[in-house]
Amino acid sequence: MFNSSCQSFKNNKVPELVKLTFKEKYPEEPIPDFEQDAHGYWEGHYKKDGIKYRADFHTNGTWIETENSIKYKELPKAVRTAIEKQYPYETISELEHVMSKEKGEFYDVEFKRKGKNYDVEYRADGSKV
Repeated sequence: MFNSSCQSFKNNKVPELVKLTFKEKYPEEPIPDFEQDAHGYWEGHYKKDGIKYRADFHTNGTWIETENSIKYKELPKAVRTAIEKQYPYETISELEHVMSKEKGEFYDVEFKRKGKNYDVEYRADGSKV
């Protein structure tokens, strides 16, 4: 979930619009530590109820998405069924629940592959994004 290619910044280097949008979107959460990823997006890492989250923003403060890692049993049944049917021999390396400005809610399933891992995005009904 956390990208090792991120550049870490003290929060005084983070654009004010990013911090403002975070606070508007998540008023109960303290401003997290932010990192800037290889795409120039600002990633805010925080915990809620013991679960790690990452919220991504454009430099202008526009929210991109928020994601958190989940366990296989937390996937909707339709998603588990689709994975078992479409990828019966694949090994899952990571599962994330994602809320995205552009794509809405979905589940990102990352399969372990030689060389580069392979991601498939599912809606709660088991259809692909």
